[in-house]
Amino acid sequence: MDSKKNITNQLKEKYDRLGQDLDTHLEGLLYSKPMNYWDYIHTDSLLNLQIQRTTIPDEMVFIMYHQINELLFKMILWEIDQVARKENIEADFFTSKLMRISRYFDMLTSSFNIMREGMEVEQYNKFRTTLTPGSGFQSAQYRKIEFASTELINLIDNRFRKTIDRNTPYEHAFDHLYWQAAGKDYKTGKKSYLLTTFEEKYKEEFIRFTKFYNTHNLWSKFKELPEVVKKDKNLIKAMRHYDYTVNITWVMAHYNTANHYLNIGGETAEATGGSEWVKYMHPKYQRRIFFPDLWTDQELKDWGKNV
Repeated sequence: MDSKKNITNQLKEKYDRLGQDLDTHLEGLLYSKPMNYWDYIHTDSLLNLQIQRTTIPDEMVFIMYHQINELLFKMILWEIDQVARKENIEADFFTSKLMRISRYFDMLTSSFNIMREGMEVEQYNKFRTTLTPGSGFQSAQYRKIEFASTELINLIDNRFRKTIDRNTPYEHAFDHLYWQAAGKDYKTGKKSYLLTTFEEKYKEEFIRFTKFYNTHNLWSKFKELPEVVKKDKNLIKAMRHYDYTVNITWVMAHYNTANHYLNIGGETAEATGGSEWVKYMHPKYQRRIFFPDLWTDQELKDWGKNV
């Protein structure tokens, strides 16, 4: 009885703080329906989001796989946001969040076997042309994960990194992000349809997003920690694990799967978006490294070369 009174008192205090009447809310419970799994998860809605463009069976695998990826990306951004907005971060909190994120990427990495072994090459090469000019390159959430993980300079195309610093106009820096190489001719400045439509959809959103994460990304948050926290071995290990998992392990799993389907008779086929996917994806070319100061000079020099 005492525990019930305690709960009632807590509820009254809660609604008093909100300027609400507890009895009104309790009366509403009389007419509310009991919760069930399918309403809570919105199962029916979720299972009706897979719409094929062809009659080829394995296209359904392709669609669902990428939708699962996007859900995992959302989970990753959810964890990063908690670190970004946390003040007075302790090593244990930072480490636990990084390891959660890394586990999500471990799941993403191992899941490429679904694509590699779970679709017939012949079927894929029939329906893939209907995806043109769309591409997984256009995952806005993945770009946000990169923006939220490190400082913008570490995402600049390796060829132009030395010419850009914090005083560089954002528009110029944005036009030299590493993934622009997938859809831009730097000699002429012309952007592909793939890149143009992607920017029309998301560029303004990216700019708003990076205004916050320019100083609240994981790397910046780490560098602001007290020296004793920055030297925590478990935290450093978690930072390095996350960096390597995202920029080597996961990328190479993606690369090898793409190669499985796009290397036809010894010839490398063009990606659906028209990108030079080999140079865009392989880490030895773009050298994407979120936390460069946590790696030795030799490790930085060999980044992506031995995979």
